[in-house]
Formats: sequence, structure tokens, C-alpha cells
Amino acid sequence: MSNSVRVSLLVPAKDEAENLPEFIRQCAEALPALGVPYEVVVVDDGSRDASASVLRDLASRYTFLQVVTHLRQRGIADALRSAADAATGDVLVFYPADLQYRPDDVGKLVAPILADDADIVTGTKQGKYEKAFVSSVYNTLCRWLFGIRVTDLNSVKAFRREVMLVQPLRPDFHRFMVVIAAAEGFRLTSTPVPLYPRTAGISKFTWRRIPVGVLDLLSVWFQLRFGRKPMLFFGIAGAALFFIGMVAGVIALVLRYGYLLGFADLKNGFRPLLTFIEMMVVSGFVLFGFGFIGEMLAGVREEQRELLRRLQASRHD
Repeated sequence: MSNSVRVSLLVPAKDEAENLPEFIRQCAEALPALGVPYEVVVVDDGSRDASASVLRDLASRYTFLQVVTHLRQRGIADALRSAADAATGDVLVFYPADLQYRPDDVGKLVAPILADDADIVTGTKQGKYEKAFVSSVYNTLCRWLFGIRVTDLNSVKAFRREVMLVQPLRPDFHRFMVVIAAAEGFRLTSTPVPLYPRTAGISKFTWRRIPVGVLDLLSVWFQLRFGRKPMLFFGIAGAALFFIGMVAGVIALVLRYGYLLGFADLKNGFRPLLTFIEMMVVSGFVLFGFGFIGEMLAGVREEQRELLRRLQASRHD
């Protein structure tokens, strides 16, 4: 089957021993309805429960199941990367193992891609869930910052394998897969997907992820806006500061030698003004230098991305 697989389900799992048998059973019942060859790749992301032994038993019973093991927890982004490397399908589906999403709905996610109507399909959660407020804030910020017009960006999703090539190798950046793919020109759509209460295990989400998520959001926005043209930000900012410093310098010269205006301090130089001039000029030079270095790094990154595209194309030829 591996040589003809069309759809690969990528399943990060951390301490999901109680859910995995039922999840794989549901996959065995639901996925044949896709009408194309499929596989399920489960990544044991450093589990400390019985997940490893459960997965070994399941792999011996289900031929469509592959298991990848991380010796320590590396996070969902790395788990997706490991699963994609092990998978052979050209349509990948991100699905958690906690049974809050059912394999019955995989068909709705992959159908637009198999029909060549979309490159990435994100599920819109239907039903009540604990993190509704945090999710709504995240989705609102994403739509405002990135101009993405889908309702839910942080849910299950199906996407072409090529989408993985444009994803940064950064922790937790799987949350921004949709906005990064859209910025790269991939076609995007969404479909409603029911969300069910968790029946076993515990949620891996904590309040500590909220400030980190906000900072990641700003980082992604900055990279998408200025990552390929860093001089657009640093160069303009540096030139503006340098210009302000030069104007302040001219004003200082006029005050010092032209119009003393009764200020005795100006005879010997007005210290705060001189300090301001120095700060503006030096900051302008530094920012302009950052922009120049950033342009060189952006060029190197583009060359690396092109090499990765060619390597991936050669692997599939």
C-alpha cells in the first residue's frame, strides 16, 4: 500500500494510551470510505504512559498504521514534521488522537483537495469547548493581521504535501500553518467539523501558552510582512532616525551660532539636544546595518527554500 498511498493521516500523540485503540478502530471503519489508498502515521511524542506498548500492539493488527517515536516531548510542530517525513501520501491530514475529532470527518477535509479545488482545508469547530474564548481571540487577531477570511485557523486541517515545505522549523508554528500557506499563494477553504468532549486523558493546553502564542503571532506577522524584504522595515526606520538626527543637528547649529535666545546653556552646547542628535544618528546607522544584514540572510533563506523544493520534487519523480 505504501507505494500508492494518497492520503496520510498525521497524528501527534502525547500520553493518549486510553484513546489510541478507539481512535485507530474508528480510522479502520471510516477511512476506507475515502475511496483512495490511505495510511495513519502516529507520532508518540515522548509519552510517559503506556502509549508505546499500545501502539506496538495496534501496529501488529492494522497494516495501515505507522508509528514514529520521539524519545522526549518535542511538541506538535516537530511531531507533524516527523510524521510528514515518514508518510508517503501527497495529501496530509493533521488529526489529534484525543477523539475530540472523529475520523468520520476526514473525508470532508480531503474532498476539496482530491477534487483540485483547494490546497489546504481547515475545519471549523462546531460545538462547545473549553478554549472557545482564547480561540476566538486568536482567530480574530489572525484575520485582522493577515487578512485570512476563514473562521477557524487552529483546528484539524488537510493540505497538500507541498504546504509543509513552506513551514518554518520553529516550535508551535503549526498554529500558523494556514496563514503561512495563504501568504505563499496556496488556495484555502474551510468546512464545518464537529468537536466532541474529551472522554479520556487530559488537555495539553495551559494558560502559559497564551502569552507565548501572542508573541509567536507577532513574530509570524513580522516575518511575513518583512521577512523577504527586511530593508523595507530596518532601512526606512534607520533612514527616518538619521533624518531626524540631521534636522536636530541643523537646529542645534542655528541655536548655537545664530540665535542664542537668551539661553546661557546654548553657548556651551545644550547637552540634552546633543545627546538626542547622537542617539538618532547612531540608531539610524545601526538599523540600516541590520537591514543590510537581513537582506543577505533573506537571500540565503530563499536559496535554501529553492533547494528544498528541488529536492522534494526529485524525491517524488
